[in-house]
Amino acid sequence: MALDLNAVGTSTAAQLVRWDSRDAMIYALGVGAGQADAARELSFTTENSAGHAQRVLPAFGAIIADFLVSEWVDIGDFDAEMLVHAEQHLEVLGELPVAGEAEVVTTVDGIYDKGSGALVVTTATARDPLTGAELVRSRASQFIRGEGGFGIAGPRETWERPEAEPDVVISARVREDQALLYRLSGDRNPLHSDPAFAALAGFRRPILHGMCTYGVTARLLLNSFCDGDPSRFRSLSARFSAPVYPGDELTVEVWKGDAGEHRFVVRRDGAEIVLDRGRFRFDG
Repeated sequence: MALDLNAVGTSTAAQLVRWDSRDAMIYALGVGAGQADAARELSFTTENSAGHAQRVLPAFGAIIADFLVSEWVDIGDFDAEMLVHAEQHLEVLGELPVAGEAEVVTTVDGIYDKGSGALVVTTATARDPLTGAELVRSRASQFIRGEGGFGIAGPRETWERPEAEPDVVISARVREDQALLYRLSGDRNPLHSDPAFAALAGFRRPILHGMCTYGVTARLLLNSFCDGDPSRFRSLSARFSAPVYPGDELTVEVWKGDAGEHRFVVRRDGAEIVLDRGRFRFDG
């Protein structure tokens, strides 16, 4: 098996995806909306509450761009079980509609040699099929173990963790059934639900989806810095550095920056960093 390095620059055909208000609510519940206070996030979890018009969590954009599509890019032959999600950058170009459709095109930005494996970077762009306006850009980095050794180095991104104590600390506990809720948004990998499968992969029990941890983090940051207003959300980036288990407590440590961009890390149970190199951009 070998990756096709000539795939860089190629794209999928445009794929039409659709979602409705139920999809948006299931996603919101999957990333913990309403768990701490069922009455606080009714705009994301209900469609018929007095004084709460339904809205969509911005991180649902990753579902639109990455998980509603049926085709991924063709990058050659590799063992899918050796692929792990390494980094995620999501940019939302405006508030997402409660129900709608989009045309999604995914492009291979680069395939880089990381020694023990290859890093495949792709960007999925979702556009309004009628106007062509961009709705979402989702850049994902996937690490494929055992596929390195071809000598193409990737770009280096600078990110330094501030030496000062974080300016803001936000915590939330993940429900024991959180992965079972989140998988209803499209990621049915048994690693997150089947104890026997998780054991074969070397885990003591099923782990939480990395993109669920990402979505919980996005929701906490939205509520803390944007007063829960999705129209102020611009982008969120992070590197997946360690697994999370259902039942863990997530702690987001935030260092405030200029021009509406904050840096952050996320820890599980106050210790191990599970999301690193975080950047959050929003309108002040």
